[in-house]
Amino acid sequence: MFWRSVVGKLAVTILLLVSFVLFVLTIFLLEFFENFHVQEAEKDLEQTATKVSVMVENHEDISLIHETTERVKDSASKVLILFSDGRIWGSNTDNQMLSDLNEEWIIENSNVRDLSNRDTTIEKQIEVPNEEMGVMLVATSVPNSDAAVIVYQSLAVVDKTKSETTKIILGAAAVAIVLTTIFAFFLSTRITSPLIKMREAAFDLTRGEFNTKVPILTHDEIGELAMAFNHMGRQLKFHINALRQEKEQLSSIVNSMADGVITLSRNGEIIATNRPAEQFMEDWYFEKNLEKADGNRKLPNELYELLQEVIQGEKEVLEEIGLQGRTWVMIMTPLYDQSYIRGAVAVMRDMTEERRLDKLRKDFIANVSHELRTPISMLQGYSEAIVDDIAESKEEKNELAQIIYEESLRLSRLVNELLDLASMEAGYLTLTVDTVEVNPYVDRIYRKFKGIAEEHQIDLVLTKEISEPYAYYDPDRMEQVFTNLIDNAIRHTSEGGFVKVFVQNDIHELNVSIEDSGSGIPEEDLPFVFERFYKADKSRTRNKHVKGTGLGLSIAKNIVTSHNGMISVKSKVNIGTTFNLKIPRSEEL
Repeated sequence: MFWRSVVGKLAVTILLLVSFVLFVLTIFLLEFFENFHVQEAEKDLEQTATKVSVMVENHEDISLIHETTERVKDSASKVLILFSDGRIWGSNTDNQMLSDLNEEWIIENSNVRDLSNRDTTIEKQIEVPNEEMGVMLVATSVPNSDAAVIVYQSLAVVDKTKSETTKIILGAAAVAIVLTTIFAFFLSTRITSPLIKMREAAFDLTRGEFNTKVPILTHDEIGELAMAFNHMGRQLKFHINALRQEKEQLSSIVNSMADGVITLSRNGEIIATNRPAEQFMEDWYFEKNLEKADGNRKLPNELYELLQEVIQGEKEVLEEIGLQGRTWVMIMTPLYDQSYIRGAVAVMRDMTEERRLDKLRKDFIANVSHELRTPISMLQGYSEAIVDDIAESKEEKNELAQIIYEESLRLSRLVNELLDLASMEAGYLTLTVDTVEVNPYVDRIYRKFKGIAEEHQIDLVLTKEISEPYAYYDPDRMEQVFTNLIDNAIRHTSEGGFVKVFVQNDIHELNVSIEDSGSGIPEEDLPFVFERFYKADKSRTRNKHVKGTGLGLSIAKNIVTSHNGMISVKSKVNIGTTFNLKIPRSEEL
């Protein structure tokens, strides 16, 4: 509203102030001029009375006195002369009311008879009966005689003069008020116009428009205020941009973290999270069978208790949490606002892989220890038998020496395979890719295992679909893969069974499938067949004719992966197992 604005308040203040001053000044002026006009009227009457009294004193010619009196008096006044012999003469007047007044009544009310032989003047105002106005009269004695002079006039003349003066004063006051109003609005508008622009600029700042500037129209305090406002806007823009950049940088860092981060207020409200933390919360709600409403930013009760422990203990809390088969480690640290704890930040790290790798490390040590213990025990036992001359005949000694030789070969093969596997997993596997003619390459491998299959009364079948004669891979490494897969198939297939090898090569990839009718792999063991030292035989018993290290499939997978290929397995217990591998056709690996 106008009255609540600075323009209205300033204009009204100026107007009221000037109006009050004009009101007081008008009262004083009216009072002053009223007294002034009365005094002037009395002074005029007194001068007329004095002149007439002097004529009466100095002249004896009555007609001359009358004529001179008519000339010196005002036309609106009337003169009464009381001669010493008791005669009364009254002058003419233009005022009808004065003509109608009884001269005796005037003489009685003027107390002129008390002035005999006294040099005294009487000034007074008397009311006229049955008239709205009174008269003002001045009575003076004639020196050295009993004569007296009365000069009087109607108060209407004075009132008329006062009325005209009042009109002039009030008119001037009205003009002053009008001019003051115009000046007040002009001044207030000129003063408040920059303030209004500053207000609009302030609203623009609240909307984020930091480039808004206030024009500097003057060089006074308001101009300096506009300069300070523009400087404030520039500084605010600079600091806001700095805060925004810092916030975006911090947000990018938090969002790029692999660990989950949750910022919490003191009452358990979630302020900010990143994607891993959101995944943690989703798993939490799913695990605890809780419904998460849209926009719910409250912490679950279990985590809220941890938050209270952090706030009350003023120290960080470490907690390990299991969710959906994964292991999370949470560290919750208090956030301070000077000495007051305003909340906490919780960092969750998924330790599942670390726990798995730790378990694999322990299993690896146990497996290697187990695999090395058997050949070392046999080497130690049979060598002691030779040293102690337990074997008496040369044949027995040769038999013991043969066993020691086979176990040493097995130990050497185990060590070499461990070294190869470690090199592969460390990324040090070097492939010698060459152009290989698939048909003779596969036939050679088939002939290599044909005799072994016949010895174990197993039917080894080779099927080929060679639409593209050449493929690109490392022939030695791929032969190691073929050897491992076919040897495993033969070892785990009973007499009368079969091993089928299917090879397909086209312009896209080399596809190999090795199927056997052996004992198969239990379903729960299928995800682990390519791990080191995996053996479906949990008791780790060995076929006395064929002994393995449990590293073959792991080595095969690393070789295939190094060729940018993939290997998979399908199996059913007592039905058979099928290994499939695919090597993409590429001249550069």
